[in-house]
Amino acid sequence: MKTSNSLWKDQLVGRMPEALAREIDSFETDIALRKQGKMDERLFAETRLRRGAYGQRYDNGQRHDGKQVQQMSYPSGDLTKGPMTMWDALGMQRIKIPAGGVNATQLETMAELAEEYSDGIAHVTTRQDFQLHYIHIDDTPSIMRRLAAVGITTREACGNSVRNVTACPYAGVCTDEVFDVTPYSRALSRFLLGHPDCQNFGRKFKPAFSGCAQHACGLTSLHDVGFIAKRNGSGEFGFEMYVGGGLGAVPYPAKLFESFISPEEVLPLTQAIARVFAKFGEKKNRSRARIKFLVQDWGIEKFKEAVLEERRNLPFDARWTEYVNEAKQAQEAALHPGGELPVQTSEEFLRWAKTNTRPQKQAGYVTATVTLPLGDITARQLRALADLVRRFTKETVRTTVEQNFVIRWVSKTDLPDLYRALAAVGLGDPGAGAIVDIVACPGTDTCKLGISSSRGLAAELRTRLAEKSFQLDEAIQALHIKISGCFNSCGQHHVADLGFYGVSRKLGGYAVPHFQVVLGGEWEHNAGSYGLPVVAIPSKNIPQVVTRLSERYVAERQTGESFKDFTKRIGKAELKKMLDDLTRPPAGDQSFFSDWGDPRQYSLGDMGVGECAGEVVSPFDFEMAVAERELFEGQLAFEAGNIEDAGKKAYRSMLFGAKALVKAKNPNIGDDPDQIISGFRAGFYDTQLFWDPFAGGKFANYLFDAHQKADEPYTFDRTRYLLDEAQLFIDAAHSCNNKMMTAVSV
Repeated sequence: MKTSNSLWKDQLVGRMPEALAREIDSFETDIALRKQGKMDERLFAETRLRRGAYGQRYDNGQRHDGKQVQQMSYPSGDLTKGPMTMWDALGMQRIKIPAGGVNATQLETMAELAEEYSDGIAHVTTRQDFQLHYIHIDDTPSIMRRLAAVGITTREACGNSVRNVTACPYAGVCTDEVFDVTPYSRALSRFLLGHPDCQNFGRKFKPAFSGCAQHACGLTSLHDVGFIAKRNGSGEFGFEMYVGGGLGAVPYPAKLFESFISPEEVLPLTQAIARVFAKFGEKKNRSRARIKFLVQDWGIEKFKEAVLEERRNLPFDARWTEYVNEAKQAQEAALHPGGELPVQTSEEFLRWAKTNTRPQKQAGYVTATVTLPLGDITARQLRALADLVRRFTKETVRTTVEQNFVIRWVSKTDLPDLYRALAAVGLGDPGAGAIVDIVACPGTDTCKLGISSSRGLAAELRTRLAEKSFQLDEAIQALHIKISGCFNSCGQHHVADLGFYGVSRKLGGYAVPHFQVVLGGEWEHNAGSYGLPVVAIPSKNIPQVVTRLSERYVAERQTGESFKDFTKRIGKAELKKMLDDLTRPPAGDQSFFSDWGDPRQYSLGDMGVGECAGEVVSPFDFEMAVAERELFEGQLAFEAGNIEDAGKKAYRSMLFGAKALVKAKNPNIGDDPDQIISGFRAGFYDTQLFWDPFAGGKFANYLFDAHQKADEPYTFDRTRYLLDEAQLFIDAAHSCNNKMMTAVSV
């Protein structure tokens, strides 16, 4: 704990909102109670989560050194801040930035906190938040106070609460927008923060705003509630409203709730949705506790009816309009007069300006993007950015969902000077929104759910692509790569041209980090469509995947054909065929048994050595080959429009996967589905052997639900979800076998 912590409470008196100051005081008391053993660890865990204090990798006090698990000792001994979460283990502090808007003073405060409490780096997330890693829980009240003193809160940045309200970072200056959605996003964030109707959710609740339908800046399709600015037939401004979207392990596109609502209804309708979610959303089974499952189970019409009934019963709240009107008063303006770009001959500047600037609807101005590799920015760079936004603008800067910054209201006349100043502090990289601008979650660097190194892979791909980015075909430069370290979609891999998520496989008896290749996603049109997994590839072969797919796209694409349409035309069978040789590492290449940027052997335990001269293939491997073949055939059937056949194959693939595990304990297990389910439930679900450390029994429940509904018709939506669920079940079966298996090798 920093020795200066005790000073900040007194020094910041009167500089924090009174209510927020009281909350932080209360949290500090909770910390003291937990340390005295007077507060239950589960209750404390949810308390700190609702204040943005999140767990981090190795916080269970264990770390694998590549050979065996090592126990870490801490000054506070066995004291925990949550189940299996040691008190002194360093964590992550998430910081809410509504609509991504920050000012220079806030950037400087972030720099101070990153330098004093973290590793000197602040991380921008795909929800326009900041994250600081390697934070001690005892330091969090001081961090919260210092943020509160400059108008930032961490409240409800994590936990079962309303998360950061995101919005298009170009809102108010975009040439394509219908109108500026910024006031509505900020008003909604303020209204829902700490609202009593938002304190009893089973899971998180994510809202988003977009100023248009055609671009990706708002990503409304993947949110619990999304608003797209619209003008109706009478010329009135309002919103197209969506509900029930979400990525996660299985992505769900949001459903249209209403084709047009008045701006005055944004806050009350969202409040009504929150009330319905709190009343009827799942609480016990966390894997089905998002709004998307409630909408799926009820259907959009029943859900809408319940929300509108709740809306009719809401007592009037003056804040519905007051907050919006107050937000509208905070209008942005330019610091310098607009102008024209001076004649430039610098090749570096022209490259940067091509990808990192876009014209504003206000003549003479542009918005400039500051590209942050991996979403990281150092304390020194934060201070420099603060100086620059004061020098060139009225501090009009926002974070983006692509983990970058945008500086708005830059006069074209100032653009060369701005570029030189950015480049001088390492913030002048070109390629914003291009193939080199790779989005990645923290993965195995800091996230305890990470399976493969998403940041390590992203850094490697960025390095390779940057070397030749401006020699690449224009169509390749425009592709999006997004990487998640596990099946959860923090890297938004489902909506990328080239998406990857981390999985683990065993090759030759050794655990090898892999990524599932996900193709067919669409970033534009507010994340217009979601991709499907094609094949799992060892992590070290993923750069070749990118090269092969991109080169074939250039060679064979039709005029104006998007990558999504190209992959659909080529077909999944052909795509898998062209990558099949990459599914196994070259003979004798030991580098495949460690992950990007991590010298340790990728292993969860000591590996045994087989005695035979050839590869030992276990019955599990044979059965899983059947399961994976069945799933792939199901994906092909879905691609061909044979929905019923696809659904049946997806279900059977899970059955075969379950049989592969059951057979290890009962070699005489037959093909009867009920017997397989019974054996799997008794041997793997009830014993929690199949359970994921953090997802619990989610993946097993996919099988149980599919078995229960096996005789029901397979609709398009149900089959689409079932194919994703089957892939996740098979991945989980491999993980379960990895835990049980005695290793063999060549």
